Amino acid sequence: LLEITARDGMNGERVGVTRVFGREFETTGLLGLSKYPNGQPNAHAFPSWSTIPGGYSLAMARDWHFFFAWIFVLNGVAYVLYSLLSRHLIRDLAPTGKELRGIGASIVEHVKLKHPSGEAAKRYNVLQKLAYLSVIFVLLPLVILAGWAMSPWLNSIFPGWVDLLGGRQSARTIHFIVAWLLFLFLAVHVFEVIISGFWNHMRSMITGRYRIKRSV
Repeated sequence: LLEITARDGMNGERVGVTRVFGREFETTGLLGLSKYPNGQPNAHAFPSWSTIPGGYSLAMARDWHFFFAWIFVLNGVAYVLYSLLSRHLIRDLAPTGKELRGIGASIVEHVKLKHPSGEAAKRYNVLQKLAYLSVIFVLLPLVILAGWAMSPWLNSIFPGWVDLLGGRQSARTIHFIVAWLLFLFLAVHVFEVIISGFWNHMRSMITGRYRIKRSV
């Protein structure tokens, strides 16, 4: 499905290559092959400026990854428990039948960059609800399970677990794709916050005060 690597080019020099669904793209300088700050070639998937640590250290990278991953998991578990106990999940995130039937109109409004006003601005719209539910109950669990499947100790404790995801390489691919989907969700989320009233949203997150734009 996806491969980021380096190979010899037509002139004999090494080039970075990214293969997606069998199609090959040269990505020298960004993916597959880049340069360290000292100018030396870096034949790794990602450039040093985009990784923690900057130099190549698989052991240290795993330590960083697992440190933030466990913060991520614990935060997610706490959020789900709170949402269930406070009924936030049912009250605010579960879409109604009427909302689902109006999903087409909601899509058109988002494409036109039109946002709810008046009392409707106080509630999540149907696309927000579906996006949040998909992230909470599909993407986040999947990225965690795929991450666990890449750990050899899990396969030794639960034999056959990795096979459910098609093997360790498939788990790695799933983990990578879902991570980018989460990044895309974050990017769209930030974009919507900016264009729909950045300071109003920031103030509401910090103080709880949200200024409602009245419907005309």
